[in-house]
Amino acid sequence: MDTRTSHGLPFADRAQAGRRLAARLLELKLAPPITVLALPRGGVPVAAEVARALHAPLDLVLVRKIGMPGQRELAVAAIVDGDPPCMVIEPSLWRDAGLAPGDIEDQRQQALLENERRRRVYLHGRAPLPLDGRTVVVVDDGIATGTSMRAALKALRTRHPARLVLAVPVAPADTLAALSCEVDQVVCLEQPVMFRAVGEHYVDFDQVDDQGVLAALAAAQASAAL
Repeated sequence: MDTRTSHGLPFADRAQAGRRLAARLLELKLAPPITVLALPRGGVPVAAEVARALHAPLDLVLVRKIGMPGQRELAVAAIVDGDPPCMVIEPSLWRDAGLAPGDIEDQRQQALLENERRRRVYLHGRAPLPLDGRTVVVVDDGIATGTSMRAALKALRTRHPARLVLAVPVAPADTLAALSCEVDQVVCLEQPVMFRAVGEHYVDFDQVDDQGVLAALAAAQASAAL
């Protein structure tokens, strides 16, 4: 696990974080062919910088959290776009809350619809890029609890990448440790001792909207064409 600290917090914005993350990844001399995957929406501007530096195609992992009924901000599961979709639950939260499958069905259906909408809007409905035999770098703007990322990584492993690398600018150490069993390598620039939210570690952490995602994807595609 490559988690050397660079004492560079806070990040100016997602683009700067992406450039710093890309510099660390370049040091690793990852084996080609490489594909970079972003978790939308916040992960896309970060991943666009990584894809540009690695001269790699950029694609998306469409994943949505499912919250505890009555406490939506607490993720008890996450669902990843696919055929079929992949849902990963947090067993301890699920058990402690006494949830039954039907308790989250409405949220599950909403998550599936939103993933479909994002594939239509961001990717014009195209299928995911093939990952078989490739080095796959999965990028987000940071990780807090890791529920969405865990679901994404589990789903991606079924697509048979040669190597799966998790790369983020910032995350708590315990979350990274829990996710390390899902990947071949973890790269994280900063692991603050006091961690409450990803946004606290950026100067500019404005919400990325659909247009921001499309602009980052277009920039990455233009760079790849050069």
